Amino acid sequence: MAAQRIAIRSFRSLPLLSRRGTQIHHGRRVSRYSTEAAVQDLINSPVSVEYDKLLINGKFVEASSGKTFPTLDPRNGEVIAHVAEGDAEDIDRAVAAARKAFDEGPWPKMTAYERCKIILRFADLVEKHNDEIAALETWDNGKPYEQSAKIEIPMFVRLFRYYAGWADKIHGLTIPADGPHHVQTLHEPIGVAGQIIPWNFPLLMFAWKVGPALACGNTVVLKPAEQTPLSALLVAKLFHEAGLPDGVLNIVPGFGATAGAALAKHMDVDKVAFTGSTETGKVVLELAAKSNLKSVTLELGGKSPFIVCEDADVDKAVELAHFALFFNQGQCCCAGSRTFVHEKVYDEFVEKAKARALKRTVGDPFKAGMEQGPQIDEKQFSKILGYIKSGTEFGATLETGGARYGSKGYFVQPTVFSNVQDDMPIAKDEIFGPVQSILKYKDLGEVIKRANNSKYGLAAGVFTQNLNTANTLMRALRVGTVWINCFDTFDATIPFGGYKMSGIGREKGEYSLKNYMQVKAVVTPLINPAWL
Repeated sequence: MAAQRIAIRSFRSLPLLSRRGTQIHHGRRVSRYSTEAAVQDLINSPVSVEYDKLLINGKFVEASSGKTFPTLDPRNGEVIAHVAEGDAEDIDRAVAAARKAFDEGPWPKMTAYERCKIILRFADLVEKHNDEIAALETWDNGKPYEQSAKIEIPMFVRLFRYYAGWADKIHGLTIPADGPHHVQTLHEPIGVAGQIIPWNFPLLMFAWKVGPALACGNTVVLKPAEQTPLSALLVAKLFHEAGLPDGVLNIVPGFGATAGAALAKHMDVDKVAFTGSTETGKVVLELAAKSNLKSVTLELGGKSPFIVCEDADVDKAVELAHFALFFNQGQCCCAGSRTFVHEKVYDEFVEKAKARALKRTVGDPFKAGMEQGPQIDEKQFSKILGYIKSGTEFGATLETGGARYGSKGYFVQPTVFSNVQDDMPIAKDEIFGPVQSILKYKDLGEVIKRANNSKYGLAAGVFTQNLNTANTLMRALRVGTVWINCFDTFDATIPFGGYKMSGIGREKGEYSLKNYMQVKAVVTPLINPAWL
């Protein structure tokens, strides 16, 4: 099997290059990573690219146009591979394959238990190839290999096993009526699902969307992010090796304005699911409405508050707030990017947050022990540096970081701002990078009002030892998830989604199944029933 030919080499243990220094910024001393700590001696990727074409109807094929686009290594900006560039014509081909597989193929007609077994076999294959898949994800995305291999691929496997378990437990109800009628509901697959996933968690977002769609008996056309198309193609190949029928899962790499738009507005797609920015989510919703009014779920942006209460153990709060913001290079829609700290512990918290940021290891994500790799690409890298510049221009205090890390690739120094005010861009906008903004508050009523004063409502963190305080905040915060004394706890069973402009619908858990089913009511007259 092709995937088994991917060989993985042992990683060499290399020293961490993370000497720090200080610079004077606006008359005050700012602790920074030294520019001498350049990212150098990059480890060669331990895998090669096997799949770089579109996957349509069970076969890897070239794009109709013959075009390709480069996917880059964010460690140095060099080309990893040239990938087939799908466009509207290719989306048409993929949707036709998915439609035929749904209307005529075996997938929705086979028993739910048979679907369950195929999904379980797929999870087993991914688990078997954990290291190769993790290496490909790190190479294409830049996240630490240890994060990919020890957290994300095992979570991917768990998600598919979870949804495999649901496949034969989806059923309708028998409902009593006010009269002599037998009433039942059928929970039916919705049809062809179009799915558009982002670059920050390519495989996990694949699992969040493909898992429930297939468990419910649907067929799928998926467009991965143009920055990170490689892992989706590899795992989709493994899915077919597990026995997935042709046409059930189609992968069309390409750009949002062409392939993504064509999928969102396609008249033969019954449902579209999108994860990405709020601005693009609005476009997807509009295209879906203007075409065939297809069902839409959206998981969009966030500016999540992380609230440190006056009774907090400051050392523990600093570590958790650091994780909430800096995890995955800060490229998380639910990142705790507004760190609200009570005035009684504010100064102590700022000093310790600064010290923790300075200890963060940054560099080649293939090196052991590395906490932070590069940002995804030049565009995101420049956007982050622009927000850092705005932070100083608007009067926030730069405590540490604030610049590029090294001399190549898209690495950004872990950055901490204090004295941040609510009207500053770094406090309002989704930066999607390693920039911690620390705000001061006086009391619970004030922080609730300020935390809710955002167009987003995806998640929040609360750090307190007081049960009453936790209960007050969990009900007052207008967000889809509240983590109390924890953060980024993503179990397969826990629903995830947002209020306000953070999206529509929920992913993961039992709630996600509703996104991929239709409910049909069936009513039959009863003649001389023995009972009602």
